Amino acid sequence: MSSIKPVILVVEDEFLLRMDSVDVLEGAGFEVIPTANADEAIAILSTRTDVHLVFTDIQMPGSIDGLKLARFVRDRWPPIKIVATSGHVRGAAKDLPVGSVFLPKPYVGTELIATLRDLIRTA
Repeated sequence: MSSIKPVILVVEDEFLLRMDSVDVLEGAGFEVIPTANADEAIAILSTRTDVHLVFTDIQMPGSIDGLKLARFVRDRWPPIKIVATSGHVRGAAKDLPVGSVFLPKPYVGTELIATLRDLIRTA
């Protein structure tokens, strides 16, 4: 019997942070899709139906930032869980869609894993 790995879409413009998140999450048993900005994330979400959660940085270059991405995901794909992170934007939790979680940077891998597992478990 095979178990299905939860699919996490990581949206982070800083390469080293993105790769670190990918390593931590893959090590915890998630399938991870890395993207560098919201435009890439939306393109992937438009073609894949198996994404469980979007983990996005808030401050990113591109046509929309992480907060706008979170609202777009909530409107277009309501079942997808959202975790947003930032080391600069405090109080962002109030700007996120209902049911989203804000995880301030810097965070540790165990905190990230626990947050994602809790959200996926409540799906």
